[in-house]
Amino acid sequence: MVLKEVECPFCRSTDVVKRGKSSNGKQRYECKNEDCDHTTFILEYSYLGCLPDIKDQILDMAVNASGIRDTARVLKICPGTVINTLRSIEKDLQSINRDVLEKLTGNPPKVLIVKAEEAEVDEMWSFVGKKSKQRWLWHAIDHNTGKVLAYVFGRRTDEVFAKLNALLAPFGIKKYYTDDWGAYERGLSSNEHIVGKRNTQKIERKHLTLRTRIKRLARKTICFSKINQMHDIVIGLFINRYEFGLAI
Repeated sequence: MVLKEVECPFCRSTDVVKRGKSSNGKQRYECKNEDCDHTTFILEYSYLGCLPDIKDQILDMAVNASGIRDTARVLKICPGTVINTLRSIEKDLQSINRDVLEKLTGNPPKVLIVKAEEAEVDEMWSFVGKKSKQRWLWHAIDHNTGKVLAYVFGRRTDEVFAKLNALLAPFGIKKYYTDDWGAYERGLSSNEHIVGKRNTQKIERKHLTLRTRIKRLARKTICFSKINQMHDIVIGLFINRYEFGLAI
């Protein structure tokens, strides 16, 4: 006889006991680990979308140019599962790079850290549903390191830039490098604002990376977002993972 130890697929704990059976007769287990977010689970699900590893694959594909239906076809799940998984992480996304901010405002570290006193700011065009329904990504990066400091979504208006500027306030930025869009001139003082493409090359390169990695941002494509929520989640997920270094 071979005995197989049951392991919780969510926290990998072996402190597991039987907890009755499901409606289709499959054995249900209960995880006794107090730190585990899930209490019960089944080892063999009839629907692949219930598997814990599927969520990670959905998120990985989302930030690697796979659309909703692409992901559903590859993973053999329904599009609704993909959409619900992406929506479930919306609350975990951050619009500001807290790691950089904490280094600037926290206790002085033993190593020297250059403050983010100069920032490149730019807006990136995209659309949701149709090209007349524009959706702009406004973001700012540290001019010296190229790290994204903060981002917001909205229209190309002064009000949206004001939201981004409010997020940037704690960084103590003294110089803003932008293009000649009027919102910057109206929202920034002349002594801290420098216009010109010469100092915005790093953020323009960020745009190219985003358009390459996320196909819903490509200028010439038939792949686009249908609702603002999914558009913002996928782009925000990419920034949180690869720019902020968050494990989402």
